[in-house]
Amino acid sequence: MTRTLHFFVNVGSSGYHPAAWREPGLPADAFIRLEHYQHVAAVAERGALDGLLFPDIPVQQPGIARAPAATLDPILVTSALAVSTERIGLIPTATTSLNLPYNLARRILSLDHASGGRAGWNVVTTFEPNAARNFGIESLPERDERYRRAAEFVELTQKLWDSWEADAVIGDQAGGRFADPDKVHAVDHRGEFYAVAGPLNVTRSPQGRPVLVQAGASPQGKAFAAAHAEAIYTTQLSATAAREFVTGVRSAAAAAGRDPRAIRILPGLVPVLGATEAQARERFDALQERLPADSAPVRALARWLGYPDEELDLDAPLPARLTALPDGRIGPQGFFESLTRYATETGHTVRRLLTEFLGGHRVVAGTPVAVADHIERWFRETGVDGFTIIPAVLPSYLEEFVDQVIPELRARGLFRQGYEHTTLRGHLGLAEPANSFGRSHYEKVTTPR
Repeated sequence: MTRTLHFFVNVGSSGYHPAAWREPGLPADAFIRLEHYQHVAAVAERGALDGLLFPDIPVQQPGIARAPAATLDPILVTSALAVSTERIGLIPTATTSLNLPYNLARRILSLDHASGGRAGWNVVTTFEPNAARNFGIESLPERDERYRRAAEFVELTQKLWDSWEADAVIGDQAGGRFADPDKVHAVDHRGEFYAVAGPLNVTRSPQGRPVLVQAGASPQGKAFAAAHAEAIYTTQLSATAAREFVTGVRSAAAAAGRDPRAIRILPGLVPVLGATEAQARERFDALQERLPADSAPVRALARWLGYPDEELDLDAPLPARLTALPDGRIGPQGFFESLTRYATETGHTVRRLLTEFLGGHRVVAGTPVAVADHIERWFRETGVDGFTIIPAVLPSYLEEFVDQVIPELRARGLFRQGYEHTTLRGHLGLAEPANSFGRSHYEKVTTPR
C-alpha cells in the first residue's frame, strides 16, 4: 500500500528563531497566552497534521535580557488544548530524570482521556545541571545511567498504563458493579531505580497507550529509540545522514525484536517560504538581523558548539578543531554531531552554514513548490516518514506551511486530504500495543505508513 507523509509541529514559545518574539504584530508575551497556542493548534488541525510537540527544559534559560527564554508547563498547555481541539495529537515533553513514574504515567494518561486518545509523551533525559538543581539534585548521572533509568521508567510506565485491561470497566449501574477487579492488576515493580506497587488509578487509554516519542540522537539515544520509541524527532542535515539514521534505527529495532516498520521517523525541518528563493532567503536574513550584536549568528554558532570564545571566519569552512566534541560541553550530543558532520561533508563556509541550519535543524528556504520538492525527495530517498515542522515564527510561518505547502503535497498524493482517524495512534498508522496483562478488545489500526 502507498506510504504517505506524517507531520509533527514543534511548538516552542513564539517560534524557534531566537528573535521570533520581535515579529511585528506578535505580542511580546505570546508565549504565556493560551490564545496563542490555541491559534497554533487550530492552524495545525486545519492542515490535518498529526500532532503538536511541546519541548521543555524546566529551568530559566540565560539571556532573558534579550528574549523570553521561558515556557509554560507543556502538560498543562496540552490539557487546555484538548478542550479547544478535536483531532490533532498533543505531545508534551517530560523528563525521566526529574519525574516519578507513577505520577507522570497518571498525568499523561489523564491527558489521553481528556483528549479522547490523542496524547503522546516525548521522552527525554535531562542534561541541564541547573534544571536538576531546581529539583534538589546536585548532579545528574552520566549519559549511560540516565538512559538506563529512562528505559526502566518507560517500561514501568507502560505496565502502569496496562494495569487496567480494556474491558475491566463493567459500568452496571443497575446491578451496582463498576469494574472487574480481576482485570485490574498491580505491577509490583522492583528494579534498579524504582519500586512501584500499582495499579494506576486511571483506566486504559482510548488508543491502547499514549504514543511514545523520543528525541535523543546520541548513541545512547538512538539505542533507546530503537528499543522503545514509536515516533522519533531527530536532527538530520543531509540526506545521506538521514538515510543512515533510518537504516540504523530500523535495524536495531528489528534486532530488539520489534517491527522496524512500526516507528515513525520525523526529522526537524525549518521551512521559510517566499514567492522566490531570494525572497525566502531575505526573510530568513531579516530574522537573523534582529538578533542583538552580542548574540549574532556567528558568535551564537561558536557558543552552541561549546567554544564560546572562538572567532569564526564567515568566508571559510568550519575549522576542523571545532568538529571535535569539547570536554565538558552541556547540550544535545546528536545536534553537535549532525552539524559538524554536515560541515565536514560539504565544506560549506560558515556564512553558508548559517543559512542552512537553525538550532541544529535544517532550514529550507524557497517557494512552496521547492519546499514540497525537498520533502518529497527526502521521503522517497531516505526512508523518513515525514518531518517535524519547526516554524521560525509562530503562528505565521506555520500558517504559510499549511496553506501553501500542504495543498502541494496533497496534489502529489503524498498527504491525506483530511483526518481519517480520531486518535494520535490512528493518525500515525500505529497498531494498538497488546496489553501486557490481557488482550485488548480495541480494533487495531492498519493504516499504511
